[in-house]
Amino acid sequence: MAQHGPAGSLARVFARGAPFAFVLLWSSSFIAAKVGLRHLSPLAFVAIRLSGCAVVLVALMLIGRVSWAPLRGGRWVHCAIAGALMNAVGLMAPHVGLTLVAPAPIALVQSLTPLLTAALGMVVLRERLLGAQWLGMGLGVIGVALVVGLAAAQSVARLDGLGLAFVGVLGLVAGTLWFGRFCRGVPLLPGATVQFLAAAAVAVVGAGLLETPRLDWTAGAVAAVAWNTLAVSLGGMALYFFMLREGAAARVTANFYLVPGTTAILTWPLLGDQLSPLAITGFVVAALGCWLVSRGRAVPAAAPRRVAVR
Repeated sequence: MAQHGPAGSLARVFARGAPFAFVLLWSSSFIAAKVGLRHLSPLAFVAIRLSGCAVVLVALMLIGRVSWAPLRGGRWVHCAIAGALMNAVGLMAPHVGLTLVAPAPIALVQSLTPLLTAALGMVVLRERLLGAQWLGMGLGVIGVALVVGLAAAQSVARLDGLGLAFVGVLGLVAGTLWFGRFCRGVPLLPGATVQFLAAAAVAVVGAGLLETPRLDWTAGAVAAVAWNTLAVSLGGMALYFFMLREGAAARVTANFYLVPGTTAILTWPLLGDQLSPLAITGFVVAALGCWLVSRGRAVPAAAPRRVAVR
């Protein structure tokens, strides 16, 4: 039932502003990660970040006496799988890749997220995009290439680093589709709590088995972990899950086209990087592509059916 009055207006404003807030938060994570990885090993960085999220969410569940009942009937398993894919695989692999390859090629690989989500979403979620939305996807790729393509071409990118970035894309896409298929009906807080508990467990095990953790707790490292934990993982992923519940997966992931350009804009005042005309052009083209995808609704290939969770 639609909400009316001040509450309904506030909800509409939040829904419209969520994509912009998500892009800002997600873009800022690259800057924080760049600082944090100078002092922390990549898998330890991710494990601490996800464990902090899990602790905060469990505390909120207990303090608010929020019921775990919506996770019954096997729904908690689906939330755990989605969380492990999106937050553990989706973060662990690219963070290792960032130690081998410059951020520009990593961002270029991550631009495959909307295209893969749209293509697989046609099969898994039975979504179908309009012609203008496919045009928007193409413009998004062009815009991202303009922002990071030159930097990627000038760097000596190692194949294993780019491969790890692609593994992260696969994790994010798979988790997004799993969430869209099985988890849309789960309330945000209990669903996110299970997702981050599962992701933290995977990241802790991965850090223990796959690397020798390096923990140099400087002020920069603490700030990077705190920002990426509280603002990006909790705030940003809450917005991401909210958008997935309200809209089609392809439309939501189209926001990733805006991340490289926004990151370039943020690094200008924060890290002193110069914003080139090419970066500005790429940001405008990517923004146009994102708008084309977001302005239309994904069309169901067939009448939607209710998923029975056993």
